Amino acid sequence: MTPRPRILIIYTGGTIGMIENAVTHALQPFDFTHLIDNVPKVRKLDYDIDNIQFEPPIDSSNMSPKHWSDIARAIEDNYDRFDGFVVLHGTDTMAFTASALSFMLENLHKPVIITGSQLPIGEVRTDGEENLITALQVAAALDKDGEPMVQEVAILFENYLWRGNRSTKMSADNFNAFRSNNYPALADIGLGITFHREVLFRTTVRRPLKVRYRMDPEVMFVELYPGMTEGTLRHLLSTPDIKGIVLKTFGAGNSPSAPWFTAAIAQAVEAGVVIVNVTQCVNGGVHSTLYETGNTLTAAGVISGHDITSEAALTKLMYLFGLGLNAQQVKTYMGYSLCGEVTI
Repeated sequence: MTPRPRILIIYTGGTIGMIENAVTHALQPFDFTHLIDNVPKVRKLDYDIDNIQFEPPIDSSNMSPKHWSDIARAIEDNYDRFDGFVVLHGTDTMAFTASALSFMLENLHKPVIITGSQLPIGEVRTDGEENLITALQVAAALDKDGEPMVQEVAILFENYLWRGNRSTKMSADNFNAFRSNNYPALADIGLGITFHREVLFRTTVRRPLKVRYRMDPEVMFVELYPGMTEGTLRHLLSTPDIKGIVLKTFGAGNSPSAPWFTAAIAQAVEAGVVIVNVTQCVNGGVHSTLYETGNTLTAAGVISGHDITSEAALTKLMYLFGLGLNAQQVKTYMGYSLCGEVTI
């Protein structure tokens, strides 16, 4: 007989974990130790389910590298005991967490499915119940060889399963809150769950899980806008202790062509700051040779982020600097796809 799937739920906080108090009618954190009592449909799955809860649960706006390490440690400590992991998380920083975990969990061979909801699980119209149940099913799914169908960090929301490091929150209101604009869905969720095996991540060699806990926070975004002054740009580029910058540019990777702009960027690069060119557009990527303004950034030493999301670019810099790599090594590895986060 096929053994019952063993799934670990890691509850960090967020909207999905709220339920109305029957007496006060105020929203309060959901107790996942009584999961089946509150979400009886879970019983029909016939899974062995356990849970770990953050104490106290946090709003995802307060998510930090320390919390990413807590999630990663929970997965590492329980990796051999469970077939899959479901992380319940607030939506605001979910894409950052998914991207970070994809880098931190090296050689991952089991599903880590991150989900949440737009409405609390205690609401009548909640999307949380279906997201939770579907995430559990995805975490338990096997391929024809009996291997985990999903072997990566993914975000499940409403009708789609997305690669975690390719995802971005697109809506504060819709149930389909996330999208991967530069990579297809890993699965479509409808009457059934249709996996697209050709786009699922697979490693060529299976190795033991290795967790990289150190994420260097000395990185930042600099987003360009019309009217940015030289003083503002230089002030941002000279932020103390900054090692890496994700430069959010216009269109296909374009920036102002004024001599002062290029000079300021070039001086920051010469000072050892790694600057990655990422488009502000939600779809497409950087084509630095398409326009002269993109060529100017390349000549100044800025490296192309291609079609990487800003969330993945930032967390990838954190990860690489956290490994203790120098600026030149970080530049080199930013040009590789480490876990399916970018199309080179």
